[in-house]
Parts: sequence; structure tokens; C-alpha cells
Amino acid sequence: MKRLLLLSGLLLVAASAGATTYELDPDHSSVEFKIRHLVGKVRGRFEKFSGTFDYDAKAPSAASASAAIDAASINTNVEARDKHLRSVEFFDVEKCPELSFKSTKAELSGGGKGKLSGDLTIHCVTKPVVLDIEVSSEGKDPWGNIRIAVTATAKLDRKDFGLTWNKALEVGSLLVGDDVEVTLELEGMQKNAEAPAKKAEAPAKKTEAPAKK
Repeated sequence: MKRLLLLSGLLLVAASAGATTYELDPDHSSVEFKIRHLVGKVRGRFEKFSGTFDYDAKAPSAASASAAIDAASINTNVEARDKHLRSVEFFDVEKCPELSFKSTKAELSGGGKGKLSGDLTIHCVTKPVVLDIEVSSEGKDPWGNIRIAVTATAKLDRKDFGLTWNKALEVGSLLVGDDVEVTLELEGMQKNAEAPAKKAEAPAKKTEAPAKK
């Protein structure tokens, strides 16, 4: 039994060691959300974020990820609303400047689909969450960089993170809903790729000056 446990542990370490690290490319990624307002839904996004994703298609359940989001970069295309969201009534960005995620467990199939569990921190409150995730196959861009794409979705209750502000309406309902639908469209570039080896240049031939007569 001990041998079996030891072997399982060694296999897990070996699988993790074979994972490739991809660094998030913010220019080709998005962190978006939507939430009910009155009878419709308002969309928003965060403009500044960074992160890494470790993945090996041969051992998908050894995947891991971590990310950080600048809370003050929230953008719903309405200046007054964004200012309110940054205030102490919502994200309180002066006190809690960062949202973060760190994975704790991956349950992915060979096709890269499944669940990614982790600890999510919003408004200085950390809660466990589960993301529905899909990982694409690798691809090479025109400049030779190896890239991979990840789509992740989740539904969160904002009250779990202390975001409780609301306003009662005359009809008896509340102005803002509690459920937040989160969608991440992420593209990562292989971080530990080696640059192509350059061909050694032949040493320049010395030109000897003609001998003087």
C-alpha cells in the first residue's frame, strides 16, 4: 500500500513537472461580467490583469492557474457608475486594490474541459469558487510564439464577498441583482520557450595588403 501511494505521488510530481507555463496576454484576453440592473443586465469588464496558467495536455488534471486583477480598472462605459463601483460602497479600491485567483484543484478531461477550483479574493474577502473551463490546443503565431487559449465561466453571489449595496424600488424589488455572471476569454503565450538557436556566423576573412615592392 505504501509503495502504491509513493508511486502515485511520484507520478503526480512527474506530471506537474511536465506542465508548460503560459503567461497571460492581456492584449488578446478579456475579463468580463454581467449583472441584473432593474429588468435588464449591465455588462462590465476589468482592463488591467495578469496571470499564468500551467498546463500539460497529457496530464490535464495537474493544471494550475493564478491571476491578479486591478480593481480600479473596472469599466462599465459609464463614468459615474464606475466611480461608484470603486467607492467604499462596492469594491473599495483604496483598501482592496486587487482581485486575485489561485487554483487549488483541477478536474479536466483529456480534451481540456472540466472544472478548476480555487480561492477567489474580491473586496478583501476570499472564498472558494469553481470555474467551468475549456482549454484549447496549442498553436503557433506568425512570430513563432506558442500560444494556448482558455475559456472560463462562473456564477458568483456578490454578497459572499461583502458587496451588499442595493436600493429598494417602489415596486418592492431591488435595483441590483446578486448573481454575477463571469466570463474569461484568456490567451496565454508559452513562458519558458527557448529562443531559436542562431546560426554561427563564419569569421570574416582578413584581407592582406599587397606587399610593397
